[in-house]
Amino acid sequence: MNVICCRVIEIFEKEALIFLILLPILLMAQSNKQVTADLLRSFAVAFNAHDVKAVMLLMTDDCVFEASAGPDIDGEKFTGQAQVSNAFENVFAIFRDGHWGNARHFISGNRGFSEWTFTGTRPDGTRVEVTGCDLFTFKDGKIAIKNSYRKNRLPAK
Repeated sequence: MNVICCRVIEIFEKEALIFLILLPILLMAQSNKQVTADLLRSFAVAFNAHDVKAVMLLMTDDCVFEASAGPDIDGEKFTGQAQVSNAFENVFAIFRDGHWGNARHFISGNRGFSEWTFTGTRPDGTRVEVTGCDLFTFKDGKIAIKNSYRKNRLPAK
């Protein structure tokens, strides 16, 4: 009887170990939803509509926005839904007619990028027209990181 009990425990321990080894892989497979360019197209439509609520629905709760300008080497970083939505609201307030046109979207695994031409008018009436791009990192089928870059066009002489 003791031999049988020891053998059952030994089998159970091996199966439990296999389960614990495979658990992270199973969890990652379930949380890695496939992202397509449709997500970035929807994001661009919401952004051009200046619809912060729709934009934020496409981003993770712990999202990060790295703006193209700011005091740090990587611009200015905003973290979490509250900070990121506030940053986007500020962009839309400054550029009330802001538009990201001629967009092209690309996806590769959990990364993606969009190229665009930004046009808008500053509060002082100065027109802005520059090309730029966003680099994205995806998590759970949503945008986790939006890292923005754009040309720094000098005023015409």
